[in-house]
Amino acid sequence: MGHFDLLGVGDAGMPVPAGIPKIDLAVTLGLPRFIPVVENVLAELEVQRIYLAEEIKTANPDQLAAIKQVYPGPVTFIPHAEMKRRLGDTKAFIRTGEATPFSNVLLESGVVF
Repeated sequence: MGHFDLLGVGDAGMPVPAGIPKIDLAVTLGLPRFIPVVENVLAELEVQRIYLAEEIKTANPDQLAAIKQVYPGPVTFIPHAEMKRRLGDTKAFIRTGEATPFSNVLLESGVVF
């Protein structure tokens, strides 16, 4: 991942555009959960900003709180429709088994130096 590259991590239902590599971790509905996968990615990738769907604020506030707990950095909220469009700009998408609304994030790569 280069500076400003995007990596998507999301729920089982997020539509991923053709041609975007999909790392499918879903074992069954609900497994693995979204937050543990995000935590693991954050341990390996320098992230300078995340993008979340605006709709998560009302449709899934518990997930929003969990995301903010594992990533205290800058968050930009965008409409879910825009997030789906921006998936076409990602280097890859990691699909989890998560089955709660708007459990998707775009991680913007930073640099370590």
